[in-house]
Amino acid sequence: MPTPTGEDFLYQEIEDAPGWFVWDLTDKTRWNHTVMGPMRVRREGDFVRLRMYPEHKHTNLLNNLHGAATLSLIDISLFAGVRLLLDGDASGSVTLDLSTQFIGAGDVEQPVDAVIEVLRETRRLVFLRGLVVQEDNKIAAYAGTVRKPSQK
Repeated sequence: MPTPTGEDFLYQEIEDAPGWFVWDLTDKTRWNHTVMGPMRVRREGDFVRLRMYPEHKHTNLLNNLHGAATLSLIDISLFAGVRLLLDGDASGSVTLDLSTQFIGAGDVEQPVDAVIEVLRETRRLVFLRGLVVQEDNKIAAYAGTVRKPSQK
């Protein structure tokens, strides 16, 4: 099985949105792209903001953002945080744990942001935490641990 490389990610500046970058996989048949859709990312000091644009497919029966879409955004944000804050190898890393507290409902009519920070980095692990927000509305709080790739 091939291992992911830096070429697996599409990370490029968005011309009409200064400071924002595309955050996507080059293989458009994978989860990030087919389920979550186009996302963008930017660094804000010691934080990274990963933005998704919800669609009807991201809703639950209450017409709010589905919890699974929120969890996917959170998981993807861990790797955006590792890549942008630590210049780490996001493509060869794995999520070890993820703790999430759902706080409120997400409106699918507006962008949703995962804002993440690195708490600590060790030789093999990165500890992160963040919030999922829509402007001043808090949707979820989370903390996760990412294991860095093994050296070959």
